[in-house]
Amino acid sequence: MPQVEPFTWESLRALALSLNLPNVEDAVSWGQPNLKAHGKMWVWWSSSEHAPVFKTTFEEREFLVEVDPETFFFTPHYKSWPLILARPDMVDPEWVVANLKRVWREQAKKTFLKKWDLEQAGA
Repeated sequence: MPQVEPFTWESLRALALSLNLPNVEDAVSWGQPNLKAHGKMWVWWSSSEHAPVFKTTFEEREFLVEVDPETFFFTPHYKSWPLILARPDMVDPEWVVANLKRVWREQAKKTFLKKWDLEQAGA
């Protein structure tokens, strides 16, 4: 179910930070604010497309654009990268959370993730 209010960078950032995942920090790349996880770009906003940019795989991107082209898209600028844009008024916040958690895990060092998972299991 799409959210009622369209995402903005501020609301996307607030949602991402509310996940309370370690090793996440505010950053600026190419003059634009973004969030980094484990020192790598994690999620950001395309000012030219007025849309959030998420990391994904090429296979997932193809699937998402095929099954939900009203929400997901990419431009020639992003064609060579495993990234997808989402229309801020259409993207499901649950998809956003699932994507952010998955990418955060993928960007973590295996040793960090193993220790963090053990701590979470004991909490």
